[in-house]
Amino acid sequence: QVQFVESGGGLVQPGGSLRLSCAASGSIFSAYAVAWYRQAPGKQRELVASITPGGTTNYIEAVKGRFTISRDNAKNTLYLQMNSLKPEDTALYYCNVIVFHYPWGQGTQVTVSS
Repeated sequence: QVQFVESGGGLVQPGGSLRLSCAASGSIFSAYAVAWYRQAPGKQRELVASITPGGTTNYIEAVKGRFTISRDNAKNTLYLQMNSLKPEDTALYYCNVIVFHYPWGQGTQVTVSS
């Protein structure tokens, strides 16, 4: 059973940047397409950015040009660089496999506010 530990969130002003990390307990990033998800209060969890084992990345329209997903297979770690943050990016951020889900981690809270 793979476990995820997300970190790097915090309180940031609009226009600021954060880099999220997701450490996995197993070597999955080279085997499966994985993604960063987020869940804002009162909303459903949504997929934000994904990366395939081959390195192909995809983003939802709302974050294109601002967020960058990457991974370090040797460290079993997934990253999300978030720039030009907006208040609507405020959410709890998680990582997981796309085609199925391991147990969700605790997430990391991102709050964008002045």
